Order: sequence, then C-alpha cells, then structure tokens
Amino acid sequence: MINSLKRLFARPQAVVPAAPTGATTLYNVYCTRHTIAQPAFAHQLQGRRDLSDGELLVHLHSFCGYVFSRGTEAMTRDKYHVILHMQRVQHHLSMEVADDALPELHAWARDANALLFTPDGHVRDPDGHVLINVADGLAASDASVPYPAQAWTRKSATEALLAARGITVPDSLPPLVCEEELTLRDRDEVIGRARALLLVALRAESVAAGEPMPVATLLDKMPLADDSLSAAERAFLALEAPSEQECAQFLWRYESLYVLQWALGMVDQLPYPDAPCDTAAAVARQIEMRGPQLRDAGQIVDALDQTYRLHWNIRQIRLKKTDAEFGADPDVVMERHHALNWLVRFQHADWDFVDTPT
Repeated sequence: MINSLKRLFARPQAVVPAAPTGATTLYNVYCTRHTIAQPAFAHQLQGRRDLSDGELLVHLHSFCGYVFSRGTEAMTRDKYHVILHMQRVQHHLSMEVADDALPELHAWARDANALLFTPDGHVRDPDGHVLINVADGLAASDASVPYPAQAWTRKSATEALLAARGITVPDSLPPLVCEEELTLRDRDEVIGRARALLLVALRAESVAAGEPMPVATLLDKMPLADDSLSAAERAFLALEAPSEQECAQFLWRYESLYVLQWALGMVDQLPYPDAPCDTAAAVARQIEMRGPQLRDAGQIVDALDQTYRLHWNIRQIRLKKTDAEFGADPDVVMERHHALNWLVRFQHADWDFVDTPT
C-alpha cells in the first residue's frame, strides 16, 4: 500500500528530448522572454546562456553590428526592429535540430518570442521566414518580428489614448518591451539615482537664480547622493561657474526625478506631460522619503509606451517644421523618456548614455 502511494504521488521525471536522427541544422536562437519552455522536440543542445553570463551582451552587440552591415550599411526599418529585438534578448541557445522537427521548433520559438539564425547567414522569424537576408539585408514579404501579445495590446491602448487627445501616430511604430521581457532597475539603484538627480538639479537651480549653493554644502545635506553620481554629473558639479546652458540642462533633471519618484510610489499618478512638475514638491518628497518600493512593471511600461509615441510625434513636427500643436511639453517628454528608458534598462545603457530613439 505504501509503495503504491509513493508511485501515485511521485514527482514526474523531466522529459529528456530525444537526440536527433538523420539530417540536422544548427540554429542559434535568441529569446526575449524571461521564462521559456524546455524544448521538447528532437535536438542536441550545443550551448545555452542568459544575461548572467557577461559575454552574452558582448555577443549581442556584435550581432547587432552584423545585422546593420547586411546589404548597404544604412539603417532600415527591418534592421532596426531586429536590432531592438536583440537588445531585449534574455536567452541565447545553440542547438542542432532534426530537419523533421521544424514544425515543433517553430511553435516553440513563437512561445519563446525568438528569432533564429541559420548557417546560411539569414536572420529568420520564429516561423523560419527571412527577416534579414545575408546578401541584401532585406526581409521576405511574409516575415515579421515577433512581439508578445501584451506589447501589442499596450500599443493599441496607447494609440487610442493619444487619438482621444487628437494625436495620431503611425501604426508602423513598433511595440515596446513588455513585462515578460524586462528586468527593472532595482529599488536601491533607483533611490540612488533619484538622490543624484536632486543634487544636480538643486545646484543648477541655485546657480541659475544667482544664489549658488556650494557643492560641499549640498553634499553635507545629501552625503549618500555622492555614491550615485554619473560622470557627467560629477563634471557639472566640479564647475566653478556653470554656464546658463549647462544649468538649464540639469534643471530639467527635476522631470527625471519626478518620474523616479512616481516609479518608487512617492507620487500616486504620473500626469499627462503637458506641464512641468512642481519642483518644490519634488524636493520635499525626496527629503521626506521613507521606504519607497518600485511599482508594478506594467505601469512603468505603460508610461514608457505613451512617452515614446508622444516623443515621436514631437520630433516629426519639428522635423517637418509644421505649425501643428505638440500635444505635450517637449522638454518634459524628453526627460521622461530618458528616465523611463533607464528604468527598463534600454540598450543596457548607464544614465549618461541612455538613448531615446523614436
């Protein structure tokens, strides 16, 4: 009886995929989801790594260069979207797959939100269609970059929200990173960045007002901020007499600080970016900060999606030199985009090097 119960409630053994027989093809697979299923089809795993392996980022950067260099060395929409995918990769697998197991490989790749790289030099979508042709860099008509369903849903919701405000953005703008693909900056790193932003913003404000507060005095009041300053921020604080332009740049960091305070739950709502934040309130919140916690990743990516599409609209109006209304404050949008891209580790860049492409 006891042995029967043991057999009934025994933990099921993991299924070991069969080794491939017959013809095989080597696939390098680039998955953006945090969690991916164990491949159950016939294959021989040659290697697997995630972002805990520092060499993966080096490899991905090199692979982005490979994608860019296909055909003419000019950025195209297809190349750009593939490069964005590579910058979100969480897992890289190399495996020999049985040629008669391709339907199972493609189904698994769709679930893993993966792109495939084959020995012929082509970059392929999860179904095997050519996204980046090794010779000319062009995509086949039936190829498409994969995105998780959450990302498409968020994109549609943002477009509807902006349309209600009279702002139309093209459907061709891609979805962005979603919860299933990102690792936010950790709480302590966000708190440190907020302290650094407050320090440089206060210094810039005091200089611009003609009543410069000595850096030493500021550091006495905020000693922990010194630990999180970026190289550019240290260079600014080292200036005896910053220029008006330099002060203006760092004064706008109040907007980045406001985003981080919202991300830490110190602000209940992130309002539509049509006006600058209340800087005095931002300072007071930071001084009184007590045990903040990062809010849900979905809310942060919601804010990023809206900010990204607003930023695209603003840049298009400036590029075309039309008299259209921006629909938001351009400087506030730019600062929010910077802070939000940093929060989601866009391109794995440090603060001074965060990009805000649209």
